[in-house]
Order: sequence, then structure tokens, then C-alpha cells
Amino acid sequence: MSKNIAIIFAGGSGVRMGAGKPKQFLEVNGKPIIIHTLDIFENHHDIDEIYVACKEDFIEKLRKMLRRFDITKVKDIVPGGTTGMGSIYNALKAAEKNNSSDSIVLIHDGVRPCINAALIDEVIQAVKDKGAVATCTPLFETPIISKGGAVVEETPARIDCYTAQAPQAFRLGEILDAHETIRADNPEYQGIIDNCTLMHKIGKNVAIVKGPRTNIKVTTPEDLYIFKAMIEYRETRDAFGM
Repeated sequence: MSKNIAIIFAGGSGVRMGAGKPKQFLEVNGKPIIIHTLDIFENHHDIDEIYVACKEDFIEKLRKMLRRFDITKVKDIVPGGTTGMGSIYNALKAAEKNNSSDSIVLIHDGVRPCINAALIDEVIQAVKDKGAVATCTPLFETPIISKGGAVVEETPARIDCYTAQAPQAFRLGEILDAHETIRADNPEYQGIIDNCTLMHKIGKNVAIVKGPRTNIKVTTPEDLYIFKAMIEYRETRDAFGM
């Protein structure tokens, strides 16, 4: 039976955050960031299962967190790979054991905790209609291309530029086939930064679902402050019925 599956990768080291621990385990308002993210998928009525790729040393810690915060849809936690794409592949292989190839997988960053249910709905429907999708936002500032970082070499038209976000979503069999095609000659995924890039590399079309700019990835201390402010805003809005 076809299912809707979330693949959450949380294998980052958090070097840019400078917190001394992987950023997905930093607590914000009493919950680790990874739990904020998992909560959204746990509580979504159309998500059937969740698979997480995690730094191996933190797997048992994450299992304890799942019990503490009553996250029940996680079916497996697998060790992360040497790259982010390798981590995703490990989680996809775990999902393959229990699911049909036509199941829909939504691949999402563990440190992107501001996704909302409406975007998940839209992404699932887009996969049904178009087969492969990437959440993107229009670029609001002027893009600059500079290979050496010293001088401006090109300014592409902003109207043609988007920023890739997550989730990126596919049929399970199709995205696994794409990974295995790439891995045959490029096991470390050199030059492949995400699944949209991977699919494009093998000649597959990926449709765009326009997401909200608030769907931020918590990577730097500045992002952490923004996330905290967004939580405070939501709590105030909900308290006053705004």
C-alpha cells in the first residue's frame, strides 16, 4: 500500500552554529530543534511514517527524546553517511524495507522547524500531479555570480532565480533509482548538493512548489534568534486569537 513518508536528515555537526553540539539538538523553548521539526510531521494527518538519519553517536539520545516528547511515527533511525546525501540514501533504504515504490517521500531538513501543515498538503498533492517537486521561494535580493568572490562577474535576472528549500518530494522508487544511478560512479555525491540537483543531473524534471519565506533553516546563531522570535510571535498570536 502506498504511504506518505517523511525522511528527516539530522546528521549535521553544527560547526557554523558554534554551540559545541549538533545544532539539531539545541533546545528552544524547552524542546530540541529536531523535535520541533518532527512534531509537525507527527501531527500531520497524511504522514504515515517517519525515518530519521542521525549522527551515530546521537542515535540513542534521539530515541530517548522521541519517548519523552511522544513522537510515535518514527519507524527507524539510521546512522548518517559521510555526506548529507549519503544520510538521505541510508534513510531511503530503511524506508524501502517496509514501503512500496510508489509511496511518496518528503525529504526535509531536521533543522527546518518552521514548515507548516498547508505546505505539506501542497507538496504531497504536487507529487501526485507532477512526480517530483522541490519547495522554493522567489529570490528577493539581487543575485550575483562571482567564482572567486572578488568581483561581480554576472548578475542574472532576479525574476528567474529561486532559493531551494525543503521538503523536496518524490516517489520512493524513483528517488532511490536516481541515488543508485549517481552512486555507481560518484559514491560521495561530489557536486550534488540536494535531491533536486541529483534528479536534474540524471535528466529528470523537478516541479516547483512555492513555499513561505518563514520556512527557514536554522544554521547560524542569527537563524536561531529568528526561530525563537517566530515561536514567540505564534504563541502571542494564538493567545490573542490574532
